[in-house]
Amino acid sequence: MPGQVEKTNQTLVTEFVLQGFSEHPQLRLTLLGCFFFLYTLALVGNTLIITVITCSSGLHSPMYFFLFNLATMDIACTSTVLPKVLAGLALEDNTISFQGCMTQLFFLSWSTSSELVLLTVMAYDRYVAICRPLHYGALMSLWLCLALAGAAWLTGALNASVHTGLMAQLSFCGPNAITHLFCEIPPMLLLSCSPTYINSIMTVLADAFYGCTNFLFTLMSYGFIIASILRIRSAEGKRRAFSTCSSHLIVVSIYYSAVVCAYMSPASSYSPERSKLAGVLYTAFSPTLNPLIYTLRNKDVKAALGKLLPFYRH
Repeated sequence: MPGQVEKTNQTLVTEFVLQGFSEHPQLRLTLLGCFFFLYTLALVGNTLIITVITCSSGLHSPMYFFLFNLATMDIACTSTVLPKVLAGLALEDNTISFQGCMTQLFFLSWSTSSELVLLTVMAYDRYVAICRPLHYGALMSLWLCLALAGAAWLTGALNASVHTGLMAQLSFCGPNAITHLFCEIPPMLLLSCSPTYINSIMTVLADAFYGCTNFLFTLMSYGFIIASILRIRSAEGKRRAFSTCSSHLIVVSIYYSAVVCAYMSPASSYSPERSKLAGVLYTAFSPTLNPLIYTLRNKDVKAALGKLLPFYRH
């Protein structure tokens, strides 16, 4: 079988076949156009966010510094997955080498886990801004912002290194068709012909930390934020306070919904269709929607875009 070699009387996989949407060949051109549109929009939108934050002195604050990092993570996430998806749809040859699969798994795990931590950091930033506004400048100092963003990137890299290293130690000697759009942990564990107990344990621990723990911290932050907003007497004050965190709340809701569907279930109950849908949500739709959400709902970003791009004012 292509993509396999004999070694010590055992057939080892040298490449995988990404199933993608091969069960729907009649939709190939439609899907190609949709994914190309989403990828282009995600790249342009997030690059624009990075550019406007870099070039506008009025956006040099903690909230926009974290938004800069979020846009960078979104570019990394979508660029890790969608070019290969587009190539598979265009060429109808969706194979990926073992090394290429491990590389894709590493960068995807890095960007997704880092983004979960960063969303928690952004929730804490909104908590300080709304609940302790007089101490915001002192509490959210430059060094603390750098430390929090660095922690998000470094913990994500550590998580990706652990999972990729453990996956690379497994033997794949049977079917080499991954029932997904890209190399992801649950469908790959189902293909291994060696014990995956350690991988499963580390996946559960990662889910507990990156999913559950970060989600609880985010909920705590928004619990304090909502309580603080309800104490504001004027309706206009409540509206202004809520508008500063509503964009982030929308992004968190979309991202966690997708990640929960993709990862928060044991490999034994893996559903290809559900996982593909979740994969599209957090690798294509979320990176595309984030710049639109933060741009359309943020007066400061719109004003900065108007100065940077005169045609945007119209």
